[in-house]
Amino acid sequence: MKAAYKPLDRAKTYLITGAAGFIGYFLAKKLLEKGCRVVGIDNINDYYDVKLKYARLEQLTPFEKFIFIKEDIADKSVIMQTFAAYKPDIVVNLAAQAGVRYSIENPDAYMQSNVIGFYNILEACRFNPVEQLIYASSSSVYGANKKVPFSEADFVDNPVSLYAATKKSNELMAYTYSHLYQIPATGLRFFTVYGPMGRPDMAYFGFTQKYFAGEPIRIFNNGDFAHDLYRDFTYIDDIVEGIVRLLANPTNSHRVFNIGNNRPEKLMVFIETLEKCLSKATGSEIVFDKIFEPIKPGDVPATYASTDLLKQAVGFKPETTIEVGLQRFADWYCKYYNLDKS
Repeated sequence: MKAAYKPLDRAKTYLITGAAGFIGYFLAKKLLEKGCRVVGIDNINDYYDVKLKYARLEQLTPFEKFIFIKEDIADKSVIMQTFAAYKPDIVVNLAAQAGVRYSIENPDAYMQSNVIGFYNILEACRFNPVEQLIYASSSSVYGANKKVPFSEADFVDNPVSLYAATKKSNELMAYTYSHLYQIPATGLRFFTVYGPMGRPDMAYFGFTQKYFAGEPIRIFNNGDFAHDLYRDFTYIDDIVEGIVRLLANPTNSHRVFNIGNNRPEKLMVFIETLEKCLSKATGSEIVFDKIFEPIKPGDVPATYASTDLLKQAVGFKPETTIEVGLQRFADWYCKYYNLDKS
């Protein structure tokens, strides 16, 4: 039976951590457009171009109901003060140190943000009771699981990167706090989110930057087209729609959902589609110069989401095709970086 769609309660205060980040920005914008009060927290770290983060914030500041706090969730006193001052009804924790490969080089950043920072959020929810906590997990918790599509009931005790391990720990911590202190909590396992104003460290964005800088792109699949990497690419609007529907359909315990496209694409098909979309956006043919290298430690051969649980809960599953999503990204990129058709 299809779940009924419920409207958001605009009288609530929504606290979004990572509000200057990719998903955080789009979620905050959607809630503000619906007339909700949003308190955003972000430390604006320099993991990627801070100008892009400030460009996102510039889109949010005109909203009267938006409050921004430039702080780090790893600072417990700041988090406690924020909860006490603004008394959020609903918390969405999207602040995290992202990136699988970066976690191998800079483990401290992941422990600070993803473990200590999330612990601080849980503690704040414990002492300042909230109606609902939604937090970002990741498809990376599935590790190198061979069974596809990945189901929420699958075994997830073999993470292959520290990033994945921190996200798995978030799920365990949230379950414990939900059980002990009756915090309604929902974990979201995101599958390769992409779109306009996205993260420059993501492959599609990096490939585009490399091309316009006159550099080759590096593809980590050994050049083995018979055993290409598969990714469940999920467009940002679908991610936000899923979160908004979950916000309007709260739980009373702890639950976890996949949010993915349920349609894995070969990495090479994704790259070819990106080339076509950029060609259309610029008015000239674009073909990347490609260098093939071995798969990097921490990478997995395939991600593929089962979205049955999400659809049962809120009557929705992501469906934006890469042709549509990548064209929107390409059009935005060319406009943002002044690469018009002339």
